[in-house]
Amino acid sequence: MEVPAAEAEVARAVFIDLFPAGFEEHERVDRLELAAYTDAAGVAGVRAAFGRAVESDVESGWEERWRDFHRPVRVGPLWIGPAWETPPEEAIALVIEPARAFGTGAHPTTRLCLELLVELRPELGAPSVLDVGCGSGILAVAAALLGYRPVLAIDVDGVAVEETRRNAEANDASVEVWLADAAVAELPAADVAVANIARETIEALASRLRCRLLVASGYLETEPPSLAGFRPLRRRVAGGWAADLSMRDDVSAPSRDSRV
Repeated sequence: MEVPAAEAEVARAVFIDLFPAGFEEHERVDRLELAAYTDAAGVAGVRAAFGRAVESDVESGWEERWRDFHRPVRVGPLWIGPAWETPPEEAIALVIEPARAFGTGAHPTTRLCLELLVELRPELGAPSVLDVGCGSGILAVAAALLGYRPVLAIDVDGVAVEETRRNAEANDASVEVWLADAAVAELPAADVAVANIARETIEALASRLRCRLLVASGYLETEPPSLAGFRPLRRRVAGGWAADLSMRDDVSAPSRDSRV
């Protein structure tokens, strides 16, 4: 089934609940197509959630074809991919198994955040990172592999916390993971906060974050966030999505030679 791009995150969350073993995503112009291999009960679940569903028969061997839709992603020195793919020898490899928690590196918002983290690394040295709404933990694990120290990831979803811990352990990455609601919990200070979540949630959290820099994404290019207490530094866009790097208003402006 297809949904407008503005409804993609909600639709994706519904599909995660309906098909925790995995489903396919295909990005179209201003739309997202979601597909799952399922039975009559699964079709009924989609119809109950969306009011519609398109069915088609599949050929034998579909059980393994889902792997074709989880291809490696390269972002600077980072290689992000599933365990059945072989990373280049020179790459910093981050192995992510497709699972319930959002984040395999394929979505534009994830890649854009990774690009900003890669860019910031030589500029800032080894600052601390707070990943708010960590999902699969891909951003937190990537930050740790890139040399950020310490790295803390938090999420209100227990499944996301479990997946982040599993992925951190699988990649031998030093990441502390908390089960916490960022909307009410006391958030620790960090040099860089990363939030790849809904725009409204980021806007609500901005004034509570104690960080110098904020990498924010999870929204469309046409829907820039209003981040209280922060001023924009740079923006990256891809596929109609955007990620923004912002600095706290009370932090001194960077020097002319600095890229931040």
